[in-house]
Amino acid sequence: MEELSLALPAATRPHLVLVRHGETEWSRTGRHTGATDVPLTDEGREQARRAGIALGRREFGLVLTSPRQRARDTAALAGHPEAEVEPGLVEWDYGEYEGLTTPEISEQVGRPWLLWTDGVPGGETLAEVAERCRDVIDRVTPTLEAGEDVLLFAHSHLLRVFAATWLGEPMLGRSLYLGTGAVSVLGREHGNPAVVKWNIILPALD
Repeated sequence: MEELSLALPAATRPHLVLVRHGETEWSRTGRHTGATDVPLTDEGREQARRAGIALGRREFGLVLTSPRQRARDTAALAGHPEAEVEPGLVEWDYGEYEGLTTPEISEQVGRPWLLWTDGVPGGETLAEVAERCRDVIDRVTPTLEAGEDVLLFAHSHLLRVFAATWLGEPMLGRSLYLGTGAVSVLGREHGNPAVVKWNIILPALD
């Protein structure tokens, strides 16, 4: 299956590879899942394995994962059980909206609700999530500067903020859809931060 692995342009290296965890029951039904440790579904486990195929046999100078079970299990199933836990990769803290869907929150507040602009009572702001992302970027920068690729396993909103923070504008994350089990790649073009690949999901294999 090696021929299915991502082809990445050498000119954009070193690469920062992002993997969103596989499907959970809460992600399948659209419930905001921050601190709640929901396990992968059977489909989520298959998505994690397919992410591993997309990663291929690349070597990484550093592999980090969110401490949540769904991210750690995705890392292991994708072929990286050695992933080191990085607390800064936990999902956005949704506060009082934990476990609720967007329609449920909109009904509660009496108008259309958007996480990126409306925020969450008792949870994190976008600025706070972006600051965590900058801390992780600072951690991985020495590895990247040494010419080695870095691999991160985390969550949808966190990785969207992470990529947007890499580009210099955290709010851009609201325009970066990311599916479960998706692989994305950040890098640089002519020294400028760039999105090299985004939301790559291999089809189900027979």
